[in-house]
Amino acid sequence: MFRGEEMCLVQLFFQTESAHTCINELGLLGLVQFRDLNPGAAAFQRRFVKEVRKCEEMERILRFLEAEITRSNIPVSAAVDSMGVSCPRELLELECKIKKLEEELKEINGNHDVLKRNFIELLEIRSLLKVSTDFFEEAESQLSCSELPSEDSVSIAASSRTLGRRNSSISTNGPQKLAFIAGVIKQDRFPAFEKVLWRLFHENFILRHAEIQDAEQQTEDRRMKKDAFVIFVQGDQVQGKIKKICNGFRANLYPCPNNLHAREEMRMNVHTRIEDLRMVLRRTEEFKVTVLTKAAATIHQWVTKVKKMKAIYYTLNLCNIDITQKLIVAEIWCPVSDLNSVQNALIKGSEQSGYTVSPVLNRIQTQQIPPTFNRTNEFTKGFQTIVDAYGVSNYREINPAPYTIITFPFLFAVMFGDCGHGLILTLLAIWVIKQQEQLSRWKSEFVDVLVGGRFIILLMGLFSIYTGLIYNDCFSKSFSICRSSWRVRHMFQPSGPWSNKTLHAFGHLHLDPEIPGVYSGSPYMFGIDPVWNIASNKLSFLNSYKMKMSVILGVSHMLFGMALSLVNYMHFRNFQNVLLRFVPELVFMLSLFGYLLFLIFFKWTVRLRSETAPSILLIFINMMLFSYQTDDKFLYSGQKALQMFLVLQALLMVPVMLLIKPLLIYRHRVQLQQQAATGNKMGNQIDEVSMGDIFAYQAIHTIEHCLGCISNTASYLRLWALSLAHAELSEVLWRMLLRGTLGCHPGLGSLLLALVFSCFALLTFAVLIVMEGLSAFLHALRLHWIEFQNKFYQGAGFKFTPLSFTSL
Repeated sequence: MFRGEEMCLVQLFFQTESAHTCINELGLLGLVQFRDLNPGAAAFQRRFVKEVRKCEEMERILRFLEAEITRSNIPVSAAVDSMGVSCPRELLELECKIKKLEEELKEINGNHDVLKRNFIELLEIRSLLKVSTDFFEEAESQLSCSELPSEDSVSIAASSRTLGRRNSSISTNGPQKLAFIAGVIKQDRFPAFEKVLWRLFHENFILRHAEIQDAEQQTEDRRMKKDAFVIFVQGDQVQGKIKKICNGFRANLYPCPNNLHAREEMRMNVHTRIEDLRMVLRRTEEFKVTVLTKAAATIHQWVTKVKKMKAIYYTLNLCNIDITQKLIVAEIWCPVSDLNSVQNALIKGSEQSGYTVSPVLNRIQTQQIPPTFNRTNEFTKGFQTIVDAYGVSNYREINPAPYTIITFPFLFAVMFGDCGHGLILTLLAIWVIKQQEQLSRWKSEFVDVLVGGRFIILLMGLFSIYTGLIYNDCFSKSFSICRSSWRVRHMFQPSGPWSNKTLHAFGHLHLDPEIPGVYSGSPYMFGIDPVWNIASNKLSFLNSYKMKMSVILGVSHMLFGMALSLVNYMHFRNFQNVLLRFVPELVFMLSLFGYLLFLIFFKWTVRLRSETAPSILLIFINMMLFSYQTDDKFLYSGQKALQMFLVLQALLMVPVMLLIKPLLIYRHRVQLQQQAATGNKMGNQIDEVSMGDIFAYQAIHTIEHCLGCISNTASYLRLWALSLAHAELSEVLWRMLLRGTLGCHPGLGSLLLALVFSCFALLTFAVLIVMEGLSAFLHALRLHWIEFQNKFYQGAGFKFTPLSFTSL
């Protein structure tokens, strides 16, 4: 947990016939990563590429079946993980079964679509016949007049619209017989359709249309609004042109008799056909549901089998097969502590295949860098993911995740410290933990992140409650857990200067700790004294307190990171870096910023008057600049000499970090060259890296450390800034919303209070918990990645990715 597992490279030899069962057992174990023994071979040149493609095709068919099952709202049985592995013959049978099922479903869907399309056409014909009766009656009445109605005499009804056009070719001696075209068109296309007809034929047609009000037709056609229309024209040529226009606008044209008796007969025939089609559609859907219900009972088992077989064939493509085609050779990375488990799994797989010859494991020595494997559980997995997001640790490098479990939520809570807000986060995390199984079924990236980080949120909430108690802050209000260390009574006469006139004469009064009894002399038992919540200089006090606290936490965090670098150096037996890197860096850090912490603690322990106490910031600046005046006030005797010594000591560490290590490397190379000149074989081991590159690298590292100590310490001041911002935002919400409403009278005041409290709760959750919580999370993440981990963590390794069926 504190360091990656020790890995080893193992060579495997097992029979071809037992390959499936052996690899299946290794996949169930999930502790083996196969190396590619054919790196030069392309994907299509692998031995089992046909089997892999066959599995991919089966996955496509299974995705199609899952989509059909989901579309039909059929419940799927829970997945049952089968420990066994399917043999190639079973895979072939499964392939034939699901292909046959796919063809059957495609045929059912094709027939259903054709029947559905015919059913919608019949519904449109029925609607057209309903509205066409009025069209024909009105058209016949217009033909009895001497002329057709002009465009200026258009009459508009509630559900239909009549357009008349002047036709100069119609004789005025008597009524004329007109041809007609009937159909259905989408309502949004009708205005353009009407405009095209008018521009081409002007007054040589009569157009009637009405919206189809058939609810069944709209439901079957996905609630798409359509209009039924009838066009009365003269001449076959004009009729042919109009039909082409209808086809261009994708209007459906239907035959419509021109007399009432024929239309009634056709309506009865259409109604009969609709009822027959409705029954056929119902039977088709029932048959489809029956087929899908049977498939839903085993769909998860099929998916699991196919995924396992695909993983097995993909793994076999990474192995080598000897000339006799009877022996498979593989190389795997696995933890040393799990070698016995791997061997037992291979023996079990060989026995399941029916062969008595056990696979052979041969541990081989290698110069290759092994992958990094950090064991995790449900609790530590989220924190390990945070660390790996920055970079996977080098092999056997110290793992920051165990320390991040404590430091990450604590630094978050320093910026987010509020008992009430922390309690909400804690309750949210507890709810997610209890509802984990139900939430895991949701296919949402946000829900996956929430479930994966449930324990991180839990610790952030608990630590926020703790820091909220330290700050004595709960929704911007303080509470008195213990008795305050300040007493107001002793400020009144005769022991103090106050009187009743003093209370009425001054708006702000100051408590004097020099007066006996006003200050008890002992600090508040836990956290900040609640009396500061009503003090006029509350912000100044909290500003000073949180700024110093952030510096203390930041320097302590960085010193802890440097201590972990010492653990790394000792583990890898790199004693040169201990003396030439760790010791100078630690001395430089302690000489400057360790002394800054000493000043903070010393000033807290010494009793000083605020008017005469020297500023720590000015002391530190003057210390760095060697700027001392005769009237400077010091905290203790000998302070000037000690500060000058510490600065000179820090400056002396710079050439130590910059020059000593490159000079030692240079001397070692000279010795190797001398040995090479005398014919010693050891003289051939001369590094090809130039000395200029070594000096440049060391200079960059030295400058980065010296400047980083300053910039990283300043970066931790974000703890102070975000903590103050969070507290002030909470105070603003309290003052602007709740405080004024709580004094309202009953009645309407109660309704107003409920409304304002709803707004307060909504803004608290959206702004203070979600937005401020996300901001504090990102800042805590940056402090760990940049300020903490760069002291000891390289993060240049590659992750151990074992063959594991649980991750499929």
